[in-house]
Amino acid sequence: MTSKATFEIEDRYMAPFFAKQQISIERGDGVFVWDEEDNRYIDFTSGWGVTCLGHAQPVITEALINQSRKILQNPNSGLTYSPARAQLLEVMQTVLPNHLTRLFFSNSGAEANDAVIKLARKVTNRLDVISTHKSFHGRTISTASATGQATHREKFNPLMPNYLFVKYGDLDDLKKTLNENVAAFILEPIQGEGGVIIPSKDYLKGAADLCRKNGTLLIADEVQTGFCRTGPMFVTGALDVRADFITMAKGIAGGFPFGAFAMTEEVADKLEFGDHGGTYCGNPLGCAVAHAVIKYLLDNNISSHVEKMGTFCLKRMNAWRQRYPDHINEIRGAGLLLLIEFKSEHIATQVSDQCLAEKLFVRQTQGNGIRVFPALNITEDQLQEGLTIMEKAIQSVAV
Repeated sequence: MTSKATFEIEDRYMAPFFAKQQISIERGDGVFVWDEEDNRYIDFTSGWGVTCLGHAQPVITEALINQSRKILQNPNSGLTYSPARAQLLEVMQTVLPNHLTRLFFSNSGAEANDAVIKLARKVTNRLDVISTHKSFHGRTISTASATGQATHREKFNPLMPNYLFVKYGDLDDLKKTLNENVAAFILEPIQGEGGVIIPSKDYLKGAADLCRKNGTLLIADEVQTGFCRTGPMFVTGALDVRADFITMAKGIAGGFPFGAFAMTEEVADKLEFGDHGGTYCGNPLGCAVAHAVIKYLLDNNISSHVEKMGTFCLKRMNAWRQRYPDHINEIRGAGLLLLIEFKSEHIATQVSDQCLAEKLFVRQTQGNGIRVFPALNITEDQLQEGLTIMEKAIQSVAV
């Protein structure tokens, strides 16, 4: 098949949810992908944060092959035990914060967030859920209702009720909004879709303290930040923040559709048979892949590598800010979750388009930002290659 044929078929039959780039990707290897005409591109989006070990990663391929030869889905699904699930549960206990002892597996981050919101209301017997402005928690009607961006909410009215919003990073606003009706506060330790917004070091712990005093459960949405994206395995774990739930997806299975949420023993004690479920709920195939990914992260000390590569990127990007002050507002990020904030959306679009023309995928975010979040095991040479393209793109726009 040619790219032209692929375009025609997808344009004719796919739902109209994306304004697509005219590129048909056929295969990948690490941070590189090739289109149907065999043109090579660099991927600085890691498939929107999921291909954390790069494309066609051998450990993932081996896990898929080995498990698929055994069983994909258990009879009676979650009602029967699974050695693949047990192995994943065991390795998860080595990476999660110690107080989060109970897990459930889902198909996506949105599904995990949807579930914990439901369960928090059941556990507390309260209705209200607080979220933050500029947050993003998913595209189900419940998680869209919890998302603090009007463009993701208002066109789907009527939304789910009982959602309240506070300013991200503002403990006074949170304190003012908490009351006896608030079941949970859901927040991202770093806002990803919101523009890679990093709060003060005291914010997350302060939010946890306020929630605890109010009898409100804290939900840490680590769908984007989890599994070494910013360096540590989890941001909340590194900061010793005691969340009642953590939701996970994206990097958990390196591109295989998979998600999870973890909870405390205290929360689990208040739940009963039938409070949640799902057809796949930790299917053996997904569990085997997630286990392989997490083992790779641990065995290859990816956490330290991400911190090193993140420091390297920030140093080079900050030099761009000094060189192009009329075009770049700010450089920010942690680990390999980075953002270049330009002076205008027009400039960001020009830079993004020029990157793609030079065969580099980046992600334009919040209009005037370009987010950089490549595979976590990217090498310094590969980073250099992509960053050189970005710098040339900025330079071409700045002329």
